[in-house]
Amino acid sequence: METLVSDQNNLQPIPADQRVFGFSDHASLWFSLGVGLLVMQVGAYLIPAMGTQSALLAILIGSVVGAGFLAYVAQMGADRGLSSSGLIQQTFGSSFAKLPIVLNVVQLLGWTAFELVIMRDGVTAMLAQATGVKASWIPYAATLVFGGLLYLLAAGSMVQLVRKFIGKYGLPLVVLSLLWLTAQFVMQANSASGGFSAFWNKAGDGSMSTIAAIDLVMAMPVSWLPLVADYARYGKEQGTSKNAMRGTWIGYAIANIWCYGLGVLVVSVAAPGADLVPTLLLAQFGLIALGLILIDELDNAYGDVHSGAVSLNHLSDKRSVPTWGKAVAVVAIAAAMVLDMHGLEPFLLILSSIFVPLFGVIAAWLCCNGKATEARVHVPLAVIWVLGIAVSYFAPKLYPDFGQSIPALLFTLGLTTAYRKFAK
Repeated sequence: METLVSDQNNLQPIPADQRVFGFSDHASLWFSLGVGLLVMQVGAYLIPAMGTQSALLAILIGSVVGAGFLAYVAQMGADRGLSSSGLIQQTFGSSFAKLPIVLNVVQLLGWTAFELVIMRDGVTAMLAQATGVKASWIPYAATLVFGGLLYLLAAGSMVQLVRKFIGKYGLPLVVLSLLWLTAQFVMQANSASGGFSAFWNKAGDGSMSTIAAIDLVMAMPVSWLPLVADYARYGKEQGTSKNAMRGTWIGYAIANIWCYGLGVLVVSVAAPGADLVPTLLLAQFGLIALGLILIDELDNAYGDVHSGAVSLNHLSDKRSVPTWGKAVAVVAIAAAMVLDMHGLEPFLLILSSIFVPLFGVIAAWLCCNGKATEARVHVPLAVIWVLGIAVSYFAPKLYPDFGQSIPALLFTLGLTTAYRKFAK
């Protein structure tokens, strides 16, 4: 049914009969989207820069705060029944909004391709361990297989995927995989020299501050800010219910804490310099557990594809969301086949960083049932966003210990709130 929705011109909210997501739908979706090999890999970056306890504290705080802001934006989407593109337009104006929407489409294409690379590299490593085959054609074949599945998913119903597959089948299998891998590496830590207490009391080299680590942990939940309302707008109740907020917050925070923590655990017991995927494969039944996580990685790619399609539908409603989704999938497959995605990752991270200040402005402007912008370009808010991007860029250079997400978010929230009060 969501294929009939177009909010380009009049910002029409999702009709009541299509608002079918309850708390469990939001929670299962965002737990599933929060699980991924990339999250574990970033968690591994905290060691040995920090000690175990300091790293886990940063993971806890960063996950709760980052997922909390993600959940707040989700609630705004649920209350208004609008996509992320709709929230952007209500804040910045119908003309200026096209710029961040187009940038969002570009980054979603890149992240979809990057997810395909992650999945194909994982499959290549799994086949090499299981069969010893290391043929050069395997990565290309794996990309086409996962890309084909993604294309089929993009052509279907997002609502049905979330409610019938992720909630009923995908989520239990992923939880079992995480439980198994966690138990395996806890046992390895316990059997290592000094036992589990040696892992728990391990000190870091002090090269990363706690605030910088919190900023790094927040990077994952806030990277989903341009997507969250595209799903939250399907929440059942409008206006008074907090189901979208609670489900998103709880689901994503648990997944983020778990995967970051597992990354810390794995790198702490692995041989120095060992890669994450081969280390996971060495665990007992690690091949099966990693395979299930890779399957779950597919819904991360689908999340990017669907939101890219929603954004394109907002810009041009002459094509339906599934049609745009198939186009996004095809372009991402082609990019994954020819681009050096590991070289492209820094560019994608830089592009993603512009959306933290963007949604800082949106959250502060539309809070408390704030009125939508009627102008084609809301100049003061556009200026605040640009200044927020500058803060995001210069803050790590001037004050490395504070990272970039926290300063940019606080700056845009504070300045937009001050302007909103002044504008009244």
